[in-house]
Amino acid sequence: MDRIDRKLLKLMQEDASRTNADLATEVGLSPSSCLRRIRRLRSAGIIDRVVAVLNPAKAGRGVKAIITVELERHGEQYVRRFLDMVAAEAAVTQAYSVSGATDALLMLRLKDMDELDALTERLFGEGSNVARYYTSFVIRTGKETTAIPL
Repeated sequence: MDRIDRKLLKLMQEDASRTNADLATEVGLSPSSCLRRIRRLRSAGIIDRVVAVLNPAKAGRGVKAIITVELERHGEQYVRRFLDMVAAEAAVTQAYSVSGATDALLMLRLKDMDELDALTERLFGEGSNVARYYTSFVIRTGKETTAIPL
């Protein structure tokens, strides 16, 4: 990856709706050369996908919660089963198996507390392999980005 690739990726992370012609002008390439680079970055897996980033509040998902989870059993199959279960939940936007005092970290975008209540019943109820969970609600966001530093 050279300087031009990094600049293209930075521009696309800021606004992927820019046309190829606009991107080419920004990085000083012909549109065909720019398109070849973008295709190469996609085929190499550097560009994973191109998506629209929504405003959560305007999309009806104004409540952001972070849940840390401690599992009762810790084998790979138990962690995988838990992550598969949470991945099926629409309100869970990110789910990680983590090291440290807890076993998993979940980021949620919710409509309201009733949705959270129903979700916690499904995910953490009897027979779920969850020993404990702790929920924090985001009051104010200091930084939230999808951009990867290059």
